[in-house]
Amino acid sequence: MRADVTPQRFTDRNYAGQRLAELLAQHRPHIGTVVLALPRGGLPIGVAIATRFGLVMEPLLVRKLGVPNFPEFAMGAIAAGGVCLVDQQVVRQLKLSAEAVDQVIEAEQGVLAEREHRYGPIAPLARLKGLDVILCDDGMATGRSMQAAIATLRKADVAEITVAVPVLSEEALARIAPRVKRVVYLLCPASFDAVGQWYRKFPQLGDDEVISLLSQVQRLSAHTQAGSKISI
Repeated sequence: MRADVTPQRFTDRNYAGQRLAELLAQHRPHIGTVVLALPRGGLPIGVAIATRFGLVMEPLLVRKLGVPNFPEFAMGAIAAGGVCLVDQQVVRQLKLSAEAVDQVIEAEQGVLAEREHRYGPIAPLARLKGLDVILCDDGMATGRSMQAAIATLRKADVAEITVAVPVLSEEALARIAPRVKRVVYLLCPASFDAVGQWYRKFPQLGDDEVISLLSQVQRLSAHTQAGSKISI
């Protein structure tokens, strides 16, 4: 599902998250739904959505697997819960050795573990069983990171998954739409180079900003759980 009227570019992630929340309002997310955001860039989007609907929000850690020497080009992704997806077609086309792929996976697993430690305790995925989820990020270029996140949630046996992003490529939409209940987005341009091109301000979030956002999320989630008497 997409918006009828959209800006050419978003001011920043906060603005994009607010616009996306307006579109999500058409689906009327119920109070038991959980918002899961992919750090780092997805956190401001998730905060905007969770705040708009008074929902609990949590981070879901995912790392793209970049091609050796061309890290911006994704050949797969890993996610919390032990999920590891590798696009074997890309591996074959680029003639990557199994050793080279394994080295990338090992390095990104290290980064994932480091962030789990740095960002503080994260609720176990088992607590999401049977719940509806809104899975969000600041955009999708290939959709591989989101695909890994979805695989993680399937392992956790969640109920319904809605993917919500301000902007995505046609490739990502084709990859993700068959795997979830719905994909909600504002922009799906025919020409797509990178997520950042669709934002006027697109700074990389530092660890201090991430930790600050997670603290905000924890306060929001604590207030929401207290008010709704729902424990997840």
